[in-house]
Amino acid sequence: MIKEYIYIILADDDEDDRLFFTDAFSEMKINTKVDTFKDGVELMNYLNDSESILPNVLFLDLNMPKKNGIECLHEIKQNDRFKDIAIAIYSTSSSEEDIEETFVCGANIYIKKPSDFNTLKKVLSDVVTINWQYHTSGLNKDNFLLRL
Repeated sequence: MIKEYIYIILADDDEDDRLFFTDAFSEMKINTKVDTFKDGVELMNYLNDSESILPNVLFLDLNMPKKNGIECLHEIKQNDRFKDIAIAIYSTSSSEEDIEETFVCGANIYIKKPSDFNTLKKVLSDVVTINWQYHTSGLNKDNFLLRL
């Protein structure tokens, strides 16, 4: 079966952020399917289910209950089944320590959550339309942080 859409997952404990995220995609002219999870445990249970469809792009919030984004990132990177998933860290944190740690752990891009809805749509559109194979082949710290 050929997928006619870009499959996106967001793991974020903030209900408003999940709603803004799904609303932003529903307003874009990009054919996407979006699922959301409220914590890292819920996300990893889904991903580890052999029946689950794996996303093209996974947006991971860092600060979640039960299992945080860093723990999920470590778990995902240790499983070869998930090697083709592009991982976007999606956080309110702009701490150099968080950016450095997620870069070293193998995330593909780091996005500081925009507070403005139109900026959010632009950022999400940019991330989803990136040619990830090209983008990650020359991954370096300069192109890791998506600057608004």
